Amino acid sequence: MREHNIVHCDMKPENILLRKVNKSGIKVIDFGSGCFENEKIYTYIQSRFYRAPEIVLGIPYTPAIDMWSYGCILFELYMGYPVFPGEDEKEHMSMIMEVKGVPPRSVLARATRRKVFFDDEYQPIIVPNSKGKLRAPGGKRLAELMACPDADFVDFIDKCIEWKVDLRLTPEQAFSHPFITKAVYELKGMKPDQPSSH
Repeated sequence: MREHNIVHCDMKPENILLRKVNKSGIKVIDFGSGCFENEKIYTYIQSRFYRAPEIVLGIPYTPAIDMWSYGCILFELYMGYPVFPGEDEKEHMSMIMEVKGVPPRSVLARATRRKVFFDDEYQPIIVPNSKGKLRAPGGKRLAELMACPDADFVDFIDKCIEWKVDLRLTPEQAFSHPFITKAVYELKGMKPDQPSSH
């Protein structure tokens, strides 16, 4: 999709299908909200649990929103439940901040919907959810949530769910991340420091 400048705009588990039973090939479906990067149609897109913060904050989006969703999907595949299952957009933003901390001021300065979630000093407006639960920014760490022995996998997800779009993992960078390269070497029965035979 990235090679063709396509933004899917609704990446979530139910839009990723297995091509054949007992095979690892996949097919991405439902491009109903999708667009070309330079021909955006909708402004408020993505299913909430997988929605990138720039959509919630009203910042112009790029294909990086699909990488955010991808990180959320990987967390859910590993843990069995979504990472940011907010009951509404305010709790969704609170849940992101609980794991990722308060967004950098440079991100908030571009946000047309900043005042929905932050005061004039750029501090989060903390509101309880319908059950009275309050969420503190930076109160949880992704590594602790996942309790995963593979630090590269946690790092891969963490880099997908990065506030700053220019620092978020791109598809090209993902291919050379240790989580992926290590798996490729293991499939070939090699160690990462061994030279490839081709």
